[in-house]
Amino acid sequence: MAEKMSWLTNLITDFKKYSCLKIVVVFIMVFNFSCKENTKILEDKHLPLEAIIKSDSLPTETNIEIETKKEVAPLASLMDTTFIRLADYSDGFAYDLRYATDNNFLKEKVYDCAECYTRVKTAKALITANEEFKKVGMKIKFYDCYRPNSVQYKMWEIVPNPQYVANPVKGSIHNKGGAVDITLVTLDGEELDMGTDFDYFGKRAYHDNLDLPQEILDNRKLLKETMEKYGFWSTRTEWWHYNLNGATNDPIANFNWSCD
Repeated sequence: MAEKMSWLTNLITDFKKYSCLKIVVVFIMVFNFSCKENTKILEDKHLPLEAIIKSDSLPTETNIEIETKKEVAPLASLMDTTFIRLADYSDGFAYDLRYATDNNFLKEKVYDCAECYTRVKTAKALITANEEFKKVGMKIKFYDCYRPNSVQYKMWEIVPNPQYVANPVKGSIHNKGGAVDITLVTLDGEELDMGTDFDYFGKRAYHDNLDLPQEILDNRKLLKETMEKYGFWSTRTEWWHYNLNGATNDPIANFNWSCD
C-alpha cells in the first residue's frame, strides 16, 4: 500500500513538472499556424485582382447582354391631347428638324436635340395622311413639330417680328402641338421641288403665287389637298406650314423632351 502511494505521488509531481511545457508547446503550434495564415493573406493582397477572384472560385457569367426596350402605350389608348414622340408610332416619316441646327432663318440652334412631338390627335391625322402619300410613292418629311413655349421666347428674342415669329405671350399653334412644317420626299428620300427652301419668307413661297413652273405647282397641290383631306389647313404665305383643325383651342405647352 505504501508503494502504491509513493508511485501516485511521483506521477502527480511529474505531471505538474511537464504541464507547463505542454502548454508552451501548444502555444508555439498555434502561433506558427496563425503566422502562416497571415502570410497567405498578405501574399494574396499583392496578387492581381483577377488572380484573387480566380482563387476564390466565384461563379461568373460571360457574354452578358443588356437589352433596353422602350415600351409605348398603343396610340388608340391615349387621350387625343396627350403629347407623343411621333417616331415611336411610325417609322414611315423623314426628318430634317432645322431648329436643332443653325440651318434656319434664325441662323441659330434653338433646340437641344432633334425630336418631333405632337399631340395624339395630330399624330393620328399625320399617320393617316402619310399612308395616302405612300400610295403615290411619297412620304412626309418634317422641318418642325411641337415647339416648347420657352423656345418661342428664345426665337422672339432673336427675331422680334410677328411677321416671322409668333409672339410667345400669345403663342403659336406649334406651341400647342397642333402645327407642323413639312415637305414631301420620295420613298428613297429625294425631296420634291416646292420652289423655295423651308422658312423662305417671300412671295415665291405663297400658295396663291401661280407664277411658278407646273411641276412646283403640282407638288404643292398634292401636299395641300392631301393634308386638307385629313383635317389640316394651310397658311397662305408658307407652303410648308399646316395646322390641325381645332388645334388653336388647345393650351400652350412648355415641356421639353429628353435628349438622352
